[in-house]
Amino acid sequence: MAGNMDMAEKASALREVVIVGAGAAGLSAGLTLARARRTVTVIDAGQPRNAPADGVHGLLGHEGISPQELLERGREEVRGYGGELIDDEVVEVSGAEDGFTITLRSGSVIAGRRLLVATGLVDELPEIPGVREQWGHGVLHCPYCHGWEVRDSRIGVLVTTPMAVHKAFLFRQWSTQVTLFVGDHQLTEDERVKLQALDIPVVDGGIESLEITDDTLTGVRLGDGQVVAVDAAVVATPMVARSELFAGIGLEPTAHPAGAFIETELFGQTAVPGVWVAGNATDIGAQVSGAAAAGALAAQHINTDLIFKDLDQAVAELGNKQADKAS
Repeated sequence: MAGNMDMAEKASALREVVIVGAGAAGLSAGLTLARARRTVTVIDAGQPRNAPADGVHGLLGHEGISPQELLERGREEVRGYGGELIDDEVVEVSGAEDGFTITLRSGSVIAGRRLLVATGLVDELPEIPGVREQWGHGVLHCPYCHGWEVRDSRIGVLVTTPMAVHKAFLFRQWSTQVTLFVGDHQLTEDERVKLQALDIPVVDGGIESLEITDDTLTGVRLGDGQVVAVDAAVVATPMVARSELFAGIGLEPTAHPAGAFIETELFGQTAVPGVWVAGNATDIGAQVSGAAAAGALAAQHINTDLIFKDLDQAVAELGNKQADKAS
C-alpha cells in the first residue's frame, strides 16, 4: 500500500518542467534542466523520426552513431542527473502557465509549471510502392544527412512535390549521376534550363514503383513498365510538426512550402505563456545537431524564466512580511 501511495504522490507532484518528446531536442533540454537542479520529466511515445536511418551524421564527436544508441545514451545522462523519463503517449494537454496538465495513455496525469514541446515532425511519404520499405536506407530526403553515403552513385530524384526539383540541384553536389523523374509535375522553363546546365537528365512519365532486390534498391519502374537503374532515390516529403495535441492550449501549426511548423521566438518561446518548442517541431530542416542545440538553448531560457518568476514571488512575499511587521 505504501509503495502504491508513493507512486501516486509522485504522479501528482508538480514538476517544474515537463518535456513532451525524447528525441535529440527533448533529451538535450532534459539534461540541461536536470543539471540546473530542476524537477524535470521527459515523456516519450517511442516513435523517433530517424529510427529507420542507419546512422546519425554531422553530429560532432558521434559521427555515424546509430539513432537508437544516441537516444539510449541521452536517456542515461538525463537520469544520471535526476531527470525522470516516462515511456508513454500523451493524449491530452490542458491548463496554463504554472499549471499545465498532461494526460497519458496509461491514465496517469502529469502536472508542470512549464511545458517544452519537442515532438518533432512526421514525414508524409508518397504512396509509391517501395518508398516506405526503403525509407532511411535506399530512399533519402536530406543531402546533408546522407549525401556522403551515396556520393558518386546513381541517384534518382522523384518529383512527388514541387520541392523535389530543388533536391535535384542539391544532390548534384554529391554525384554527377543524378536523374530527375518528373512524374506528373510540369517543369517550368527556368527549371529546365537549370537542369540542363547541371547535366541532370529528365525522365517523363508516371512512377509506378521502386524496384527492390534482396532488400536493396535497384531501380525506378515507370508507368510503361520501363525500369531505370538507380542506387538511391530521393523524395521531398511534406514535413509536418506533431502539433495536434497542443491545440487546446493555443498552439497551432503554421503552413510552410515544405510542410508545417510551430512558430516560436528566437529561443523557442511561443506566444502561449509558459510554453516553449524546440527541434523539428519548430525547425523542420534541423538535423540532430541543430535540434540538440535548440533543446539546450530553450532549456536555459526556461530555467531563467523560472528563476525570475520565483524571484518576483520572493520579493512580493518579502514586501508583504515587511508591511505586516510595520503594521
